[in-house]
Amino acid sequence: MAVNYATVTWDQLHRDARALAEALMPKMPIKGIVAVTRGGLIPAAIAARELGCRLIETISVVTYDEENMGKPQIIKEPVAAGDGEGFLIIDDLVDSGVTARVVREKLPKAFFACLYAKPAGKELTDLFITEVPQDTWVLFPWDTAPLFVPPLAKSKKSTVD
Repeated sequence: MAVNYATVTWDQLHRDARALAEALMPKMPIKGIVAVTRGGLIPAAIAARELGCRLIETISVVTYDEENMGKPQIIKEPVAAGDGEGFLIIDDLVDSGVTARVVREKLPKAFFACLYAKPAGKELTDLFITEVPQDTWVLFPWDTAPLFVPPLAKSKKSTVD
């Protein structure tokens, strides 16, 4: 099966993170936010600003060794969050649900929110902004770099006559 790509720009990410924060307003007041590193760091920072939250904790779960899926391991515990009561968990994407499952087991009383969710993992979230097809690879702004594209007049063969 061919893999599709969806590119998320900085502007789109910011709009989606603000939409997530707006949807989380009914959960206020909260004790804090737990960002799932690394992808959840930027959405969590934006949501924290919008929600007026100063306490941001992190949890780091490693599931890949190079490119191979391995057994998930928590390499940084969210100590300040306890069992998650009164905390929001924020991530960029829930894909297969492997990381989300580990985070949920660690913080069973937290509310789990993410920007994007794929079908295989969306049941593990309490809230997400956009559903993404399972065969789509999401390219976040930190995964890409702008490249120079020469003007058509400078290319060897112009398709415009």
